[in-house]
Amino acid sequence: MSSGKGRGGGRATHARARARRCAVQALYQWQLAGQDPNDILKEFVAEREVVNADMGLFEKLTRGIPRHIEELEAALTGVIDRPVRELDPVERAILLIGAYELRHCIETPWRVVINEAIELEKMFGAEQGHRYVNTALDRLARALRPVETAAGAG
Repeated sequence: MSSGKGRGGGRATHARARARRCAVQALYQWQLAGQDPNDILKEFVAEREVVNADMGLFEKLTRGIPRHIEELEAALTGVIDRPVRELDPVERAILLIGAYELRHCIETPWRVVINEAIELEKMFGAEQGHRYVNTALDRLARALRPVETAAGAG
């Protein structure tokens, strides 16, 4: 499964995880510099930052999150303890990726979305930030995917 599509398979899973790591960096850049997502995508490709990444997922996240920012921030507002704009930019990027995947990537199981976000937070975020991300995205998953989470809870 070297195409990067579908679930399972070492290469596909690694390529999707790499796409999410690149998306955290791209969204961080977007937040701080206000740079156009299309320009950020071009930079990542030119600098070969996306080697071995699932380009489809990387592009979907990097373009889709800014396009749906109001919807995603509104969804997160109901599950976090402070305004979204007050979050650390890395934590905010990771939560936005999780929210986007829960809302717009229904082919990805909710547990995978949360686990990937936890790993991103451990890699890029504050020491205990993964607990915050876990709690927020678990709450959001239950709100956005009630049937799926209820089936997986037992």
